Amino acid sequence: MKNGFVKVAAASPAIRVADPVHNAKEAIRLAHAAAKAGAHLLVFPELCLTGATCSDLFFSHALLSGARDALALYLKECADLQLVSVIGLPVSHGNRLYDCAAVTLGKKLLGIVPRSHVTSGNDVAGARHFSPAPSRNDVVSFLGEEIPFGSHLIFSCRELPLWKLGVTVGEDSKAIISTALLHATAGATVLCHSLAEPEGVLEAERRVQRAQACSVQTVASYVFSSAGTGESTTDAVFGGHRAILENGVILAEEKPFSKTELCYSEIDLERLVTDRRRRELCPVDMPKEYREVFFSMPLSETTLTREVPPCPFVPTDTAEKAARCRRILSIQIEGLKQRIERAHAKRAVIGISGGLDSTLALLVAVGAMDALGRPRKDILAVTMPCFGTTERTKNNATVLCEELGTDFCCVDIFDAVNQHFSDIGHDPNRRDVTYENAQARERTQILMDLANEHSGMVIGTGDLSELALGWATYNGDHMSMYGVNASVPKTLIRHVVSFCADEYEADGKDAVAAALRDVLDTPVSPELLPADEDGSISQKTEDLVGPYEIHDFYLYYLVRFGFSPAKLYRLAKYALGGVYSDEVLLRWLKVLLRRFFTQQFKRSCLPDGPAVGSVTLSPRGGWSMPSDASFALWSEQAEALK
Repeated sequence: MKNGFVKVAAASPAIRVADPVHNAKEAIRLAHAAAKAGAHLLVFPELCLTGATCSDLFFSHALLSGARDALALYLKECADLQLVSVIGLPVSHGNRLYDCAAVTLGKKLLGIVPRSHVTSGNDVAGARHFSPAPSRNDVVSFLGEEIPFGSHLIFSCRELPLWKLGVTVGEDSKAIISTALLHATAGATVLCHSLAEPEGVLEAERRVQRAQACSVQTVASYVFSSAGTGESTTDAVFGGHRAILENGVILAEEKPFSKTELCYSEIDLERLVTDRRRRELCPVDMPKEYREVFFSMPLSETTLTREVPPCPFVPTDTAEKAARCRRILSIQIEGLKQRIERAHAKRAVIGISGGLDSTLALLVAVGAMDALGRPRKDILAVTMPCFGTTERTKNNATVLCEELGTDFCCVDIFDAVNQHFSDIGHDPNRRDVTYENAQARERTQILMDLANEHSGMVIGTGDLSELALGWATYNGDHMSMYGVNASVPKTLIRHVVSFCADEYEADGKDAVAAALRDVLDTPVSPELLPADEDGSISQKTEDLVGPYEIHDFYLYYLVRFGFSPAKLYRLAKYALGGVYSDEVLLRWLKVLLRRFFTQQFKRSCLPDGPAVGSVTLSPRGGWSMPSDASFALWSEQAEALK
């Protein structure tokens, strides 16, 4: 439960129809297994203490009293478990019979939630036997206590206020306005659904689709468990389908007829609540018809088993990755196309270095000119070699421009930069930040002047990762007239360029594909320091500021969800621990936090650029932050980590 993680389980016990004692023992066995596995929440199927297919036996007083005694047995045998359970049984109250889910913690019965929507169709536990929930919450005398009773109950954890549990039963998920949606508007972050739904050719897919739709619409976690083995097969078969979802993503699923009794995963409540706060989804006050029932559970460490992608900006599925790259290119191309058109720019001027960022910007410019129906010669690609330029990068830049058919020129800035050093009295043998930034600003000046000369506009090449770290020369490569890569992180740029290489190769343009692949193999570098004796790159960015894989991981969760340093570090160890040591991950976390705060002034005056995803650092709606904000709190928390 620390860091907002709650481990949940969905169970499918092997029941016997109308045998509450046997069913309770099966539920108890699974509850102990779930608790041993570290689960904090366990969801059972609808009416699992009796079986959902009892039909007219539900009118039997013997069965109803047997179900009550079975729940008492469950509470007794689970008294020592720190486990919230949602378990189904029939309950008689006020001359009505209700299909209910009991919510328990240890030996305590927290509340009873009756089913809201009861149909008269083919539902196995429908209107023939059960009444819909009363319109108002009530209390029921059950097992010698007065227990909250109603469909408008929210169960809230005192120690983890983000954990608010809403329970639905049976057909409630199929209503036009489902009970789960109402629970979410009352603040529920975890939606539990106990059901008994027979299997059919498409039922499992539809069940998951409904769960995904609800969890996306409510920005909630959604756990469902359907009746399975042991239910009557007189007219239908039950498969024990279970799944755990978070904001539309399936974290774990046991498909119908699985032999696994328990399905586990961890839900991230901090992640969900951050999204809700950003979107202002829920009202400030709980609706008056709802009652909040509090329970206590001590905070404990939750062992993670859920997937945490090491590259959160990049899909793991190959087909999805290709589709993502295609969409990103489309957004970039459309943004640049409209900007060129509306600015009446005659040329697109790009500084081409042979590196990843400028290569992607060039590909985007080519796509924009093609979309405008204009010749690629309207792109002026400029290479500006200086002290650190290598033959490898210069050659790749030349090949790409020639093969893509753009206009191309070379402006050697060696003499201009040396003259500038003389003008300001800087010793060129002192290879400090002045030595480096003078080159970057000279290049920007040339690009801007060429844009004036040709009635064009300078296309920026800097990416999201560089902006987060402030790895840009202020008013140098930091500045342009439109930054096409501004919201694309370095790890994703690599995949987009690789995707383009595959596309060009498929079109038979092998020279372009080969050049793109060599760009991908070239170490990331600003090439502002002289090359090694063998002519290879001496200044490697990732040796200086850290691996972009690590920084992009931290950046995603820091900006997207506002996670604390402790949680960022924990997730990084889980996702990247097999590649990097704890010391390396912690070192670069501290670097990212320091640079992210101290370099905000560079982001506060960014040029325009298209947003391609949910993480953007544009000051015009993407990321708003004072340039002089203190990072002492984040630094202190990071320094306390081990």
